[in-house]
Amino acid sequence: MAHESEAGPLGQIEDTSRLSESGLPLEPVYGPQDLASWDPGKQLGEPGAYPYTRGVHRTMYTGRPWTMRQYAGFGTAAESNARYRQLIAHGTTGLSVAFDLPTQMGYDSDAPLARGEVGRVGVAVDSADDMRVLFDGIPLGEVSTSMTINAPAAMLLLLYQLVAEEQGVPGDRLTGTVQNDVLKEYIARGTYIFPPAPSLRLTADIFRYCQAELPRWNSISVSGYHMAEAGASPAQEIAFTLADGVEYVRAAVAAGMDVDDFAPRLSFFFVARTTLLEEVAKFRAARRMWARLMREEFGAKNPKSQMLRFHTQTAGVQLTAQQPEVNLVRVTVQALAAVLGGTQSLHTNSFDEAIALPTDKAARLALRTQQVLAHETDVTATVDPFAGSYAVESMTDDIEGAALELMDEVESLGGAVAAIERGFQKNEIERNAYRIAQQTDNGDRVVVGVNRFRLEEEEPYEPLRVDPAIEARQRERLERLRAERDGKAVTAALGKLRRTAEGKGGKGANILYPMKDALRARATVGEVCGALREVWGAYTPGESV
Repeated sequence: MAHESEAGPLGQIEDTSRLSESGLPLEPVYGPQDLASWDPGKQLGEPGAYPYTRGVHRTMYTGRPWTMRQYAGFGTAAESNARYRQLIAHGTTGLSVAFDLPTQMGYDSDAPLARGEVGRVGVAVDSADDMRVLFDGIPLGEVSTSMTINAPAAMLLLLYQLVAEEQGVPGDRLTGTVQNDVLKEYIARGTYIFPPAPSLRLTADIFRYCQAELPRWNSISVSGYHMAEAGASPAQEIAFTLADGVEYVRAAVAAGMDVDDFAPRLSFFFVARTTLLEEVAKFRAARRMWARLMREEFGAKNPKSQMLRFHTQTAGVQLTAQQPEVNLVRVTVQALAAVLGGTQSLHTNSFDEAIALPTDKAARLALRTQQVLAHETDVTATVDPFAGSYAVESMTDDIEGAALELMDEVESLGGAVAAIERGFQKNEIERNAYRIAQQTDNGDRVVVGVNRFRLEEEEPYEPLRVDPAIEARQRERLERLRAERDGKAVTAALGKLRRTAEGKGGKGANILYPMKDALRARATVGEVCGALREVWGAYTPGESV
């Protein structure tokens, strides 16, 4: 029988660093003196009003709860479609698509570099045929879909639109988000394809395309989540994320767009950790900082341009393979932090994700966590319940101050892209990740089940396995597709795409239109990316950005 190896009362907690996750002082007691010079009119405002500290909507969850998304995708499009149908049946109100690594890197499933990775960490989508299967029987005019895809974001968005058109759903009825945040790939994840200059061109073209064709679609989700998973502190997370957001806004303005034409559709993506109070403060500070940036630096007049709307995912990096059921508790606390912080949508990780792809039962329990918070607690009964809290308001100001200092450093280096070239963000994040690892290793940072309250013998757990035959089936699908399609039409469409990428499609030509034509002709994601690689080249670490 498994039993705990440590003696001593389980409730005993040692007094350790007195520092927050951002390395800021945490006081044992906060009081009026901590807000002596604090101006609620300036720092808070009203819910749904500038500077949006208290939330981007006046009624927040008192009117309706946040969108409950579940991030899913594995194996083939058919298998992922079955999981999506299950999630919708269980009450999910928004889908979130995970793509496999070859798709994220712009390679088809039969490419040599894709070998061994097809369908492993997400769903393989090579063409319109796969996207059609992925959303078979799911009414795209009624569901909101988020797609976690960056370098090939334009291609996956267009494939989604093509399938919606086949369903008879016009672009102005589609709602959802495409992540489309390539700058954080250079900082934290590494799934980039093209150098930054053409990547930013693609980003601006997606902004313009969505404004014209998909007006209800969020054209970017500027992501701090992956930086946090790589080790960024809360202050680093919002500082580097907002700095990237500034870079995207500048790119769009430089391309001739008016800030109020595209900024209302910008969105963000953050992590929610177990340090509940600091996470609540982080979200409140981020809203206030973005509102002031948009109004003061970019002159945004539309209130929606000043609103920082964001999706949240609970912290995968804090989940443990040891005693995985304990992750249910962690995810609940993290989800509560996101809700109390005012998120617009939320994905709760499954308790077994530190071991493998989540099982059906684990995914259902993750969704039930959100439903309990929404329907069995009173957190939806009032807007921003922490407003005026001595502790949380002080922490909000502290995080804002620390994040602004980091943003000033990024700006002094010439902005986000120039700072990436110097390795600034990556070095800062790695330094913080090392600090966390040291604290965990020496026991200063308690991780239940890992360095405290361990079990001598773990209970057996059977994870979900991905069928290795998936890769062979995807290769067969691609072989059939290439045999059935009109090869001449594909070649012509890809040629037009190359010419537009070279700047021969006319001044300011939007590359998404010839890209859509190529995908409609059944060109694959890998072929489209390959055509662009021929023109733009591929980014390799260490080269000038």
